Amino acid sequence: MTSGRSTELESKMETTLQARADVQRSRERAYFDHGWLQTYHSFSFADYYDPANEHWGALRVFNDDVIAPGRGFGTHPHRDMEILTYVLDGELEHRDSMGNIGVVRPGGVQYVSAGTGIAHSEFNHSADKPVRLVQMWVVPRASGLAPQYGQIDYTLEERRNRWLAIASGQTGVEARIVLWQDATAYVARLEGGSLTHDLAPDRFAFLFVADGAVAANGKDLGGGDALRVEGPGSIDVRGSGELVLWDVPSLDAPRQPQ
Repeated sequence: MTSGRSTELESKMETTLQARADVQRSRERAYFDHGWLQTYHSFSFADYYDPANEHWGALRVFNDDVIAPGRGFGTHPHRDMEILTYVLDGELEHRDSMGNIGVVRPGGVQYVSAGTGIAHSEFNHSADKPVRLVQMWVVPRASGLAPQYGQIDYTLEERRNRWLAIASGQTGVEARIVLWQDATAYVARLEGGSLTHDLAPDRFAFLFVADGAVAANGKDLGGGDALRVEGPGSIDVRGSGELVLWDVPSLDAPRQPQ
């Protein structure tokens, strides 16, 4: 027989383990049409500033961009920021002040640890097709680090119905790109299946649906929607879609994007 007090304690434990989650709909993001660039900002960036939406944990920038054929961002500088670019469709060409040149294709990832300073350009490599990408910035654990660059091509099979860690600085998480932060970026192509992710206390998760239709923690999400989760707890995703997931630490003082 279960006492009323035991039932009350179990209820409190379940409430404690239930992660706090909020949905950001695609239409709620800041949107700018620059002609050659259509961009959505999930957080304050450039001409969009909202003091209540500067970051989610250490995740400082999450931009969903479509760049017109043959166009792009000219050479510009960055410093003290971990920058990860994930190509969803098309081809992105990169050049930087360290002499790196590369073309990132769908499923591929480009990594720039800006550190003490780096200048780079990003252009649509195609003359007739647009390129869609998400560019994500994470505040590093320290400033003044040595700049680094990396590019990795991942296959569809590596992320089909599973979380693929594309970059990480978390102990115990293996990834081919190492971040200067206790954070991990995952991607997945969910095809009529389900995935879960456990979130520890004082951790923040940002789940982005690039396309498709899924239910995450009971909330229906479509293309461009995102779920912000604060641990402890877990994320349960069901359905079909292209997903990006960040697991990041807290951040007391967000830095301005550089």
